[in-house]
Amino acid sequence: MSLIAEAPVAEERKIEPEGRYEVVRGVVVEKAPMGVFESGIAGRLFEALAPFARARRLGQVFSETIFRIDAQAGLERRPDLSLVTSEKWPVDRLPPRARVWDLVPDLAVEIISPSNSANEVQDKVHEYLGAGVRLVWVVWPLHGGVHVYESLDVIRPLRVSRDDVLDGGAVVPGFALPLTDLFGPLGEP
Repeated sequence: MSLIAEAPVAEERKIEPEGRYEVVRGVVVEKAPMGVFESGIAGRLFEALAPFARARRLGQVFSETIFRIDAQAGLERRPDLSLVTSEKWPVDRLPPRARVWDLVPDLAVEIISPSNSANEVQDKVHEYLGAGVRLVWVVWPLHGGVHVYESLDVIRPLRVSRDDVLDGGAVVPGFALPLTDLFGPLGEP
């Protein structure tokens, strides 16, 4: 009979990813940070959208929040901006203390940086809409345009050169932002 005590077995811990990442089909993928220019566009959009939605009690706007949009497919996406309507989460309630939010936002916004590929962007749009996101805005800062997706069949391209206005449709009713307010006047770098 041995009098030597066995060392306790170490608990197996799931290592949480660090930094800015997404999970695509169960694989952790690093998300490149936005450039200064793209970050400025994201800031302008946040400054216009968040107070509008909150004042009208339509929902809450989030920046860089990771959502588990399809657990079975192992899909966690981190839109640059998102809106969760008050129908899904009360306006005055803080979001949960969690690494990832098990909720599908109603609006997902992707601000395109030079590091984004066309295939990557299209994959995200398909995934968002397939998961139940009701509205997707793909913002092209370099070209001064926005592609508004209500579905894969309903796409509205907006261009600053036509003085178009970005609106919230049925998701953020009444929201209207002239693209010149988002991107600046024509000819501005």
